[in-house]
Amino acid sequence: MNKRLVAYREELTTALYDILLYWQQFTVDTTNGGFYGAIDNNNNVLQGSPKGSVLNSRILWSFSAAYKFNPTPAYLNLAERAYQYIRTYIQDPVSGGVYWSVNAGGEPLETRKQVYGQAFLIYALSEYYSIRPSTEVLEWAISIYRLLEKHSYDPVHGGYYEAFSREWGPIDDLRLSAKDDNAAKTMNTHLHVLEAYTNLYRVWPDVELRKKIHELIELFLHKIIDPVRHQQILFFDKAWNPQSSVISYGHDIETSWLLQDAAEVLADEQILQQVKANTLNMARAAIAGIAVDGSLQYEDDNSEKHWWVQAEAMVGFFNAWQLSGEEKYLHLSLNNWEFVKKYIIDNAKGEWFWGVTADHVVMAGQDKAGFWKCPYHNSRACLELIHRTV
Repeated sequence: MNKRLVAYREELTTALYDILLYWQQFTVDTTNGGFYGAIDNNNNVLQGSPKGSVLNSRILWSFSAAYKFNPTPAYLNLAERAYQYIRTYIQDPVSGGVYWSVNAGGEPLETRKQVYGQAFLIYALSEYYSIRPSTEVLEWAISIYRLLEKHSYDPVHGGYYEAFSREWGPIDDLRLSAKDDNAAKTMNTHLHVLEAYTNLYRVWPDVELRKKIHELIELFLHKIIDPVRHQQILFFDKAWNPQSSVISYGHDIETSWLLQDAAEVLADEQILQQVKANTLNMARAAIAGIAVDGSLQYEDDNSEKHWWVQAEAMVGFFNAWQLSGEEKYLHLSLNNWEFVKKYIIDNAKGEWFWGVTADHVVMAGQDKAGFWKCPYHNSRACLELIHRTV
């Protein structure tokens, strides 16, 4: 094997174990159960912080995937801890699905049904089921899938509406976060519904679920990805009319390989060839966001270098190299990793910083662990690349 790839794999393996160790050491809430809602860059717990469904689902996925890679009891214990916390506190026992968040003590806080959050639980439960097969886990994942199909799926225009009330009724504010547009449908939610359905299909190869994955891939190919620019439109109205022009380099490179992953799971050669061509076009277009230091900037109007964008760039460009054989993509992945080692990994206090500015200054006021800062993008990048460099 290429010496560069051997070194890459060894360094990523060390990075993976460092990430997992951080979450073991600093994030377990021994007072209120589960995991702390937020921790700052100095590893101080931000007391009273809400606990998000996405954070807990991503912890469940990360430690389930880690246990699959290396069956260490500590990883299984933390996956079980995350599962039980979601089951006990974040699950809505009346209307189904999960709340968006609970308070530090585990009481319901924001009870709306954000489809993005439901998708991440399907994704996590499917991974957990792969290491701890049980009827309870699989049936829970399937029940959330069916809730999304019942309440969120648009039978007229296709795709999935963004958010609902606790009772799955209509609401005015559909935004995932304050920075997002208030749009009926979004690229981001559809990407993670696709990701979730793909992982569910791995453990439950249902005929109708297969059709839904195929339909989602078609939506990306024909509605979400601009056919000329090969970059995604982020926000839409219910009829898929574009509502934004911002380019998200991070989401584009992430979609490039996740879309291919979904097509490979379906094992449909015709759709797979379409997706592979699209993958390379998207990776090629994302190069516009690469800086001279090897990093990938967040969006075309935001030159910050966020941790998750770098993680997805490492995988996305490596995938493009595997697909095309063009050395430039391997260099982009390796150069990005060099940037991560130099500026994103906190070698003194653990984990990865949220990000740095264009001048390589650590972004102020961001979490080391929190509502959005989870062990998912970076641990997944490490695992993906470890498997791909065997």
